[in-house]
Amino acid sequence: MKYYEKDKLAAVPVKEAVGKMLLHDVTRIVPDLFKGPHFKKGHIITEADVDQLLDLGKQHIYVACLNGEIHENDAALRIARAAVGPGIELGDPREGKVSLTATQKGLLTVDVDRLTEINGLTDVIFATLHTHQQVEPDQEVAGTRVIPLSVDENIVIQAETLCGHDPVIRVKPFASLDVGMVITGSEVFAGRIRDGFGPVVQKKFEQLGSRIMGKEIVSDDMEMTVSAIRRLVGQGAGMIAVTGGMSVDPDDLTPASIRAAGGEIVSYGAPVLPGAMFMLAYIHDVPVIGLPGCVMYHKTSIFDLVVPRLLAGERVTKSDIIRMGHGGLCSGCPTCNYPRCSYGK
Repeated sequence: MKYYEKDKLAAVPVKEAVGKMLLHDVTRIVPDLFKGPHFKKGHIITEADVDQLLDLGKQHIYVACLNGEIHENDAALRIARAAVGPGIELGDPREGKVSLTATQKGLLTVDVDRLTEINGLTDVIFATLHTHQQVEPDQEVAGTRVIPLSVDENIVIQAETLCGHDPVIRVKPFASLDVGMVITGSEVFAGRIRDGFGPVVQKKFEQLGSRIMGKEIVSDDMEMTVSAIRRLVGQGAGMIAVTGGMSVDPDDLTPASIRAAGGEIVSYGAPVLPGAMFMLAYIHDVPVIGLPGCVMYHKTSIFDLVVPRLLAGERVTKSDIIRMGHGGLCSGCPTCNYPRCSYGK
């Protein structure tokens, strides 16, 4: 019986392997139909299996010869357990890979710097979806594995150390907020046209699990707008959305009104299209968002990049908004597949 060493595992010719245990899954691929394990780790090889293994291109199988090393499945599972945070569950190791799946609707957050350090370790890979995007229950958000069939345990320990006590990846649930809405526009206030903005914004908030607790329609008048904002904050609104009036037109007073209402301005303007005239401010801890007209007629806009982060409890900063410029151009696809696209990433 001939043996040779590879990655500190002993490789045995398949025809001599009857009665031995597989240390790894053996994958079968049928183009466009199937990819998965034909034989799983732990399977005891029989005479009937030999021809099938040869048909799958396997001339040898590995048997245990692990000295200070960890099998790929165990290594991947340890790294995944160290990295994962709330809102995510781990799958069983499959062909050396552990999948991470969201257990709830929310905002996926990834510590990109630590993820990069983990992927800098020898023989370790950890792939995720882009951070700061909305995910759904049962959606795969990441996967990790090691490259060889076994890896030095010290490498796994290094990965676990990099993960530390704070999650590298987690899903933050959306808070269910009472949102106050201020609809600006003399033409709407006077009843000359119907409000088309409010219903769109209301639907967006409801899809994220929040509700509109009060809506005030005001003219293009600063005093009236300031009073409406303050009134809604006083009534307990957890967020204020001011629609319309965000352009440079002299009649558009929304930014000035948000300032006059006590708003601490984070950003007026965003390197995002659609959404350039967006404003974010805070009155104490209450976010106040000034929404440009594009939110009304674009399926995806700056609203979808910022509001989920606010609902997940994040304090969005000026630098956060500046960084949105890379990936901030919507391609305007005929069928919108957001967030499964480059927008906001």
